Amino acid sequence: MNVLTSIAVLGFLIFFHEMGHFLAAIFQGIYVDGFSIGFGPSIIQKKINNITYSFRAFPLGGFVSFPDEDQNGIKANDTNLLKNRPLFQRIIVISAGVFANLLLAYIILIVNINTVGIQYDPDPGILVLAIQSDKAASKAGLEPGDQILKIKDNTLGIGDEAVSLLVKEIQQSSEKSINIEIMRNNVLKEINIIPQNIDGKGTIGAQLQPNIRQETYKPKNILDLFKFVNREFSSLLSKTIDGYKGLITNFSSTAQQLSGPVKIVEIGAQLSEQGGTGILLFAALISINLAVLNSLPLPLLDGGQLVFTIIEGLRGRPIPEKIQIAVTQSSFFLLVGLSLVLIIRDTSQLLIIQKLLNQ
Repeated sequence: MNVLTSIAVLGFLIFFHEMGHFLAAIFQGIYVDGFSIGFGPSIIQKKINNITYSFRAFPLGGFVSFPDEDQNGIKANDTNLLKNRPLFQRIIVISAGVFANLLLAYIILIVNINTVGIQYDPDPGILVLAIQSDKAASKAGLEPGDQILKIKDNTLGIGDEAVSLLVKEIQQSSEKSINIEIMRNNVLKEINIIPQNIDGKGTIGAQLQPNIRQETYKPKNILDLFKFVNREFSSLLSKTIDGYKGLITNFSSTAQQLSGPVKIVEIGAQLSEQGGTGILLFAALISINLAVLNSLPLPLLDGGQLVFTIIEGLRGRPIPEKIQIAVTQSSFFLLVGLSLVLIIRDTSQLLIIQKLLNQ
């Protein structure tokens, strides 16, 4: 049931993204001839007012399609064709999906805070959220739910600064034993852990976050509400952008942090076990990730189409079709190849698959 909830949330986020493109075109009177969730052959399809709505076999994305002049008897100079619209109107349509996901994430945070409340400042130490099997943390006996209080006899502070300090110490201690003090079930324990060397930096294979308290409080007024929402939204957005920057500037060290559709669904299923709060948090995180991902300048993504459009505006004429096709096809094979690798890797790491392989 949790897996189905996770898939449903992903589907809704994709739908909302594509609806942003769709409404931006419709409200400007631009012709649209298709609205699809997923890729591949259609499973469900219905045509309404010359627009074909479809749900397709592989729900890993979606698209809104626009007609050319050779379709439906439309004249080449028809001003309602997307390509004949002014540059700024086309940019609005291209960018609308990204802004839709950002708006949705912001609304979700408002709903979450109104229903759940605002979290207090984190307690001292760092909370271990998850452990990767066969990595240094797992071998040392670290477990999800542990609270790391000290490293090398140095007391950790609170919040993101404490996490950064711990990560820095781990990265600088590649293949060296380090002593950490943890709290497990209200009992203090000491563990020695040896970070594994990956590209010259130590890593332990653990997902860490500030030691957040479970208690919450309601905002005093609407200003207090938006102040906290703005802070949370900005923090999530900046961390997401930094994550993608890391993939570009230091791919070898951050590639292991990439997650494909299978892993995303698994994380969503785990968060949905926490109830409505977990589902809302998952939806906000993925919605922001979809916005940032689609902003990347790859031809199959909104960012790539935006680059093509801006270049066309600067040149005064479209980029030659052959060049667009070549770049788009290269991008397609890159994204599909990466998706397949991530799906295979993430599937092989699922607990049920590991149990079957070890039989």
